[in-house]
Amino acid sequence: MDRLASGALARLGLAGEAHERAARALLEKARAEGFKTVRVVFGDSHGRLRGKTIVADALESVLADGMRAPSTLLLKDTANRTVFSIWEAETADNPVSGAADMLLVPDPAAFFPLSWSAGSAWLAATPMRTDGTPLAFCPQAVLSDAVARLSAHGLAMVTGLEVEFHLLRVVEDNREHRHATMPHTPPKTALFTHGYSFLEDDIYDEAEPVLEAIRAACHGAGLPLRSLEVEMGPSQFEAMFGTASPERHALNLTLFRSLVTQVAARHGLHASFMCRMGVANAASSGWHLHQSLTNQASGANVFIPDPDGALSPVASAWIGGLLAHAEATCLMLVPTVNGYKRFQPFQLAPDRIQWGHDNRGAMVRALMAPGDPASRIENRIAEPLANPWLAFAAQILSGLDGIEKAMAAPAPVERPYGSEAQMLPKTMGEALAAFEKSQLLSTVADGAFAAWYATLKRAEWNRYLAHVSDWEQAEYF
Repeated sequence: MDRLASGALARLGLAGEAHERAARALLEKARAEGFKTVRVVFGDSHGRLRGKTIVADALESVLADGMRAPSTLLLKDTANRTVFSIWEAETADNPVSGAADMLLVPDPAAFFPLSWSAGSAWLAATPMRTDGTPLAFCPQAVLSDAVARLSAHGLAMVTGLEVEFHLLRVVEDNREHRHATMPHTPPKTALFTHGYSFLEDDIYDEAEPVLEAIRAACHGAGLPLRSLEVEMGPSQFEAMFGTASPERHALNLTLFRSLVTQVAARHGLHASFMCRMGVANAASSGWHLHQSLTNQASGANVFIPDPDGALSPVASAWIGGLLAHAEATCLMLVPTVNGYKRFQPFQLAPDRIQWGHDNRGAMVRALMAPGDPASRIENRIAEPLANPWLAFAAQILSGLDGIEKAMAAPAPVERPYGSEAQMLPKTMGEALAAFEKSQLLSTVADGAFAAWYATLKRAEWNRYLAHVSDWEQAEYF
């Protein structure tokens, strides 16, 4: 009997002819190129890669039947603590009880060879219920639903990635038993390259052995990397990617963060995508969400301005929606306590809700010109550790609401740090409160998403509030 045609995924209606063709092609590729292991992975609640590694001989089984994994992987906060009461009956905000399994459904077209791990590759999968129905609250389902809503209007989103990160030398790896805490003790580090030396070629040359390894790894995995650049701060770098759909770039960014972390470790370096590191003289890192819309029928970019330079009606409404829901969706773009410490004036980061023409101090930067097919906007709120599925979903849900309600962008700002615009949330607590009040987000997955995400983030926020900081000790002891 043909296992691919009769497996569990086919019986559940999750593997049609396209899946079967791609699966057969992948099995042939794996045999021909001698792959030994396959890491079946997915992006978890926080956009971290998780999964299981199989031997190549088991690949057909996974492509036919999927792979089971504990559902608690979607119920953990950033310290890897399960923050839901899994031993209670199933409820809307606790959709998986008893630490039951979920089903990882592999995408045979999402196979990424790993140049730094000979004979191994990533195979991306999507978490679902074991009966084949969506886990409506999980990030992949939330983005898929948002994309479908946008498609119902005859529109598609085009995205670009521009993300900053640090590479640091490891001085002490802190792997004694006492360091096995939740979260574990981070390593002690030193600078890899000096700064501040923005785009200085000598600094790039110094870092080139590692940057070339990262580039080669991206190329080998098929990630559409365009450039690796020396950023403003010491040991800080930036990666830029070509355009793709939000679903593909959500996966690309998740893979890229793990790729950089793993390649750097093999060179004795620690890679950090933390927004505002607690080390001397560090620069904050951001993630800039480039986005535009195309007409699905014609493929035309509907963000291209009128001949006189005025915003197109769709672009104006989209910007209006992003601004209207910026406070409520901030938690999806800046999901860590630390990320809010980047919102400082005169630091090339936004601190209030506004837009401007090619202005790096504004929250939304419009990069549009009449006749320019690359016309787009750039949302500068996000931090590099954001879950990309949720970040892109936040853009679509907000912008689409602007279109449906015929919103219009206000006047652009020229002095972004001197305007009267509403301030962005200053803490995760403020962002969490705005998220929980949002009528827009309460409609996602019939409220299951909002309840799930708020539970995760509130656990993280409460742990932070209970921690006695160095500042408090110095101030009051």
